[in-house]
Amino acid sequence: MRLLKYDPDGEFSLAEFFNECDTPKYAILSHTWGAEEVTFKDLADGTGKNKTGYDKIRFCAQQAADDSLQYFWVDTCCIDKSSSAELQEAINSMFRWYRDAVKCYVYLSDISLPPFDAAVDFTKAWELPFRESRWFTRGWTLQELIAPASVEFYSKEGKLLGDKVSLEQLVCEITGIPIRAFQGSPLSDFGIPERMAWAKPRQTKREEDGVYSLLGIFDVHMPLIYGERRKNALKRLYEEIEKSSKDKDFRFVKLLSSTLPHRLIALIATSATGLLAAKAPLSSISARQLITWIATSATGLFVARAPLSSISTHRLMAWIAISAAGLFAARAPLSSISTHRLMA
Repeated sequence: MRLLKYDPDGEFSLAEFFNECDTPKYAILSHTWGAEEVTFKDLADGTGKNKTGYDKIRFCAQQAADDSLQYFWVDTCCIDKSSSAELQEAINSMFRWYRDAVKCYVYLSDISLPPFDAAVDFTKAWELPFRESRWFTRGWTLQELIAPASVEFYSKEGKLLGDKVSLEQLVCEITGIPIRAFQGSPLSDFGIPERMAWAKPRQTKREEDGVYSLLGIFDVHMPLIYGERRKNALKRLYEEIEKSSKDKDFRFVKLLSSTLPHRLIALIATSATGLLAAKAPLSSISARQLITWIATSATGLFVARAPLSSISTHRLMAWIAISAAGLFAARAPLSSISTHRLMA
């Protein structure tokens, strides 16, 4: 791992650590890429200070120093992206690097605070742009929210807005991710389709990165093959998940994840206490029990116990659609459900 060191003269130098036990405590930056980012080559050549992205590095360095941390990591310049081997190692290690950071500073370049005015509610001044921040739409920032224990959000001016504890309800509303998922609960507590649904609305510049950014979310590793397209990368990801998964319902989950709209997947994956009473709300049913309930239904009335292998794909999809429309107790036939209700 390569880190930046904040030197006494206010300059930065690169330091490389090959063993985890030798790596010092460090802070880490989370941000969205802009047009003028400082690269590894820029730092190595002593250039890049005039680039817009240099402000983010200075911000991270100063914030780390304020937190008594001499070392910090910034993805734009701590990875030599001209080396495919180094890039591959970095992407496969990135979730761990964020998880092991003492502090993660989220630099929100699209949130600029107005001058202080005692008559203005400070929170209202940034809450709307915070909800609409580009940071919440990017693929790589999913793991940057979930992995670190401490995540702090800052405006473009470097003003602290809050952290993922004080802003947990707001972050939950924006992302749709359960609070306990980004507050330290094991990710294995959340089903495969549910974790997939967290990432579905997010975008990456390269289509394969939409898959590669999920390696840490599923605790798997695999080679990067840029140019393979998202479909093939996703297929390889599922294969790696299947190898490491203890979930007996994996094959069914794989079917759901590859065939259904993400909002439908999220509904099916919703997990809480696991009540299977006929009138139990969807939010109270665990992912595995819901899958089993749907998959073992031979009549569409959620009462039979036919094995999954005996159910045709057409009937299975029909029963899933009915469940997504919220008709567990109504027993309404699929033909009675409008397309609008079905996909809502």
